[in-house]
Amino acid sequence: MNVVIIKYNAGNIRSVLFALERIGIKATVTDDPLLIQAADKVIFPGVGEASTAMSYLKERELDKLIVSLQQPVLGICLGMQLLCEHSEENDTACLGIYENVRVRKFTPAEKQFKVPQIGWNTIYDLKTELFTNISGNSYCYFVHGYYADQSPYSIATTNYIKPYSSALRKNNFYGVQFHPEKSAKAGEELLKNFLSLSL
Repeated sequence: MNVVIIKYNAGNIRSVLFALERIGIKATVTDDPLLIQAADKVIFPGVGEASTAMSYLKERELDKLIVSLQQPVLGICLGMQLLCEHSEENDTACLGIYENVRVRKFTPAEKQFKVPQIGWNTIYDLKTELFTNISGNSYCYFVHGYYADQSPYSIATTNYIKPYSSALRKNNFYGVQFHPEKSAKAGEELLKNFLSLSL
């Protein structure tokens, strides 16, 4: 299987590579449009800041490439947020795959909530084959200060300060706010499920 991880100015690529290796998949990290288009599966990772990431993508016309992809695409953390319409992080226009979905900054109403959210939290209301063999209220690992609104594209929900979308899907574009590469058994199952998707 030809799996490509999109290379851009956002982190966590190495941990995604290692997680794929643990399940027997050797992925290619590249920003070459031809290699990305030819992949069976595309992973769009990300730990970073929305506006600088979008600037990088636009400079290399990767923004146009990503929205044109026809194979299964998995956005992770910032990668998922960039598939939305807009992010409050430096007032950034994103790729717009998930129309009218805005990414907002957590505003802690009570002192027990720290921003960013760092650590384990549960995912529930799981929908689509991306969550096959993953039970509701499974724990996954999160690191983020911004969240995506709930919408018709929501396929998983997490509650931190308020309920928000911890996974989204439109057509061949899947996104998860948590880090499957750091989410133990549930994360490993999710990566296997993504790699077995057929469209």
